[in-house]
Amino acid sequence: MTGGRNSTKIIKFILLGFSEFPKLTTVLFSVFLGIYLITVSWNMGLITLIRMDSHLHTPMYFFLRNLSLLDICYASTIAPRMLLDFFKKHKFISYVECTVQYFFFCGLGLTECCLLAAMAYDRHAAICNPLLYTAIVSPILCVQMVAGSYLAGFFSSFIQLCAFLQLHFCGPNVINHFFCDLPHLLVLSCSDSFFFQIMMSMFTVIFGFISVLVIMISYGHIVATILKISSAEGRSKTFNTCASHMTVVTLFFGSAIFVYMYPNSDDFQSQNKLASVLYTIITPMLNPLIYSLRNKEIKDALNRWKKRIFSRCY
Repeated sequence: MTGGRNSTKIIKFILLGFSEFPKLTTVLFSVFLGIYLITVSWNMGLITLIRMDSHLHTPMYFFLRNLSLLDICYASTIAPRMLLDFFKKHKFISYVECTVQYFFFCGLGLTECCLLAAMAYDRHAAICNPLLYTAIVSPILCVQMVAGSYLAGFFSSFIQLCAFLQLHFCGPNVINHFFCDLPHLLVLSCSDSFFFQIMMSMFTVIFGFISVLVIMISYGHIVATILKISSAEGRSKTFNTCASHMTVVTLFFGSAIFVYMYPNSDDFQSQNKLASVLYTIITPMLNPLIYSLRNKEIKDALNRWKKRIFSRCY
């Protein structure tokens, strides 16, 4: 099944992963395991802190709590399987497992695009219309935006999955990647994938371009508002809050854009994998750290819980 194209139907693929670095297997496994454990623990810690501290029961932290949950699920679609493959001699993944992994990876990734745009809108309303903020961003609207993000992300992923299942795989079954990403699968298909590529480009434009456009417009208005703030302390506080979100957006969209601009180029295989690691593994770990380090309210909440714990111990 790994030879030239023939009439045999592919029932499993081979994920090469990081097999080009055989001497670094133990090191890479240790690093990625540590990153994944930190991702789960930090995001779970942030979810717990926001849930338990009443001072953080605001729209901003409602979105942040959902982003943390999303990041745990997003990283978990890739990391556990990748870690198991490090010490396997034959890194097989069945056709069904591959399609399921892609469905959840795509659905969660598109959901994150929508959620980051919703968070930008929330910051726009809070900074540009502070007096009307609670009326504009109501609890019901928050729930609707989060639910809408998941619905849009997974509905689009389902449509792509239905189209993907129409493709046939009868030739080479080696994927030079560490997970089942669509561009790498399309290269192996014996079917005409032109329509599918058009559809994928359409979804990329809808979710990628529109999300980035909403974020850029929101932050353009935010920057203009910040410059009007007379207090240096007020400008600094507002800027720190927004800088955290923009850092997350830049890491996520920047690395993803690089991957999908050069999906099948042999000259960019190593860079492609590195960028994929950044937006699938690294970014979910950094999100809670970025928000915590630059956020006074999170630090204050941590200090309150430290005092409660110490007061109970002594």
